[in-house]
Amino acid sequence: MKQKRKRKRRLLRWALIILIVAIASGVVYVSLYPDVSKLKRTNPKKTAFMEYREKEWKDQGKGLKVQQNWVPLGRISDYVKRAVLIAEDDKFWRHEGFDFDAIQKAVERDIKEGKFKFGGSTITQQLAKNLYLSPSKNPIRKVREAIITWRMERVLSKRRILELYLNVVEWGEAIFGIEVAARHYYGKPASEITAEEAARLAAVLPNPIKHKANGRSSYVEKRAALIYSIMVKRGVVIPAYDELKEPAPSDEGPEPQTPKRGNEDAAKKSLQAGEEG
Repeated sequence: MKQKRKRKRRLLRWALIILIVAIASGVVYVSLYPDVSKLKRTNPKKTAFMEYREKEWKDQGKGLKVQQNWVPLGRISDYVKRAVLIAEDDKFWRHEGFDFDAIQKAVERDIKEGKFKFGGSTITQQLAKNLYLSPSKNPIRKVREAIITWRMERVLSKRRILELYLNVVEWGEAIFGIEVAARHYYGKPASEITAEEAARLAAVLPNPIKHKANGRSSYVEKRAALIYSIMVKRGVVIPAYDELKEPAPSDEGPEPQTPKRGNEDAAKKSLQAGEEG
């Protein structure tokens, strides 16, 4: 009889432990894993980063409001898509959310500089952070970012991830998404952005508050030129087509010069180095 009671108590104890673990797991699951499957068909109205900015503006006494106008991926210039991928995540179509080579280089750089920046983020990682997390660089936030990134890559298509990113990324003070950025800087919709304009828009993404896409800082000029040179090298931009629009040179004049394409590997290294000034 005593043995049966002991066995019953043991079973109840284990049942209670399992229940507590299940509840705790559920709490952790909800806190760490937002339901990213909703993003398949629903466009987020406001991201965690937008809310962070709004609080920041309020604390600073600024009467700013988020400007955003959602646009489908098909109505975004191909030049924008290519330029942003070259500048921010050149292996986007090949990786599964993480660029381990870039992460390793970032960690090595952090160790050398004695800082904790942990760069090398892919577009999916940046999207996870923008949608759900704070800009904090602490390790716990990075773990949450990694988990959400992993889920996004398994639930959403690459095209949808890119569409979401281009529509929520910050492009200036209170300017979010490519449609608002295109109209603000160039007075035209995202579908009409040229290759040069796309290169400049992509160039400022590391720090869109400090640098303006239509500005004339040496940083923007240099970085945009590198992005554009890679677009030319890959055949995304064909300068000869632009030359057809210009008056034909006289027979006595010099032949039109094709822009120098430069060294793509060197350009990519410069882009990966990030903002220097």
